Amino acid sequence: MTVKPALKQRFFEDYDEGEIFEFGNITVSEEEIIAFARQFDPQSFHIDKESAQGSIYGSIIASGWHTGSLFMRSLVDNFVSEASLGSPGVDNLRWPSPVRGGDVLNARVTVMSTRRSRSKPDRGILISRSELFNQKKELVMELTATNFMLCRHEI
Repeated sequence: MTVKPALKQRFFEDYDEGEIFEFGNITVSEEEIIAFARQFDPQSFHIDKESAQGSIYGSIIASGWHTGSLFMRSLVDNFVSEASLGSPGVDNLRWPSPVRGGDVLNARVTVMSTRRSRSKPDRGILISRSELFNQKKELVMELTATNFMLCRHEI
């Protein structure tokens, strides 16, 4: 298993099937959880401490969309670089464990497959499996993504 460090500029050719990238140390505060949820996902267990204590979660938890946003920021900072041409979407998005105030999140991205585009040889298609863990090594988010990446050289 090869774990690659974060790089600022990486092109399609710099990703190999089976490679693993790890990055993170994203600290999540309860205040951030509440602020995000008030604006985007105002369910009681995201914004109200008393309601959250009586919920199945027992305390305030982050919206899955907040968790995804935190992951996306870290992904842009550490994985996709300026060679990213965007994504047509993700599959199998799951939040198996909640994120709580004080959690520290770390990501692991595994390159599942790479192939050069036949119709647009200036880019490649990268499929990856992403996992986000808290400080207890509990899986808090996972997804499979397809990304379009600029090639360093056209064929």
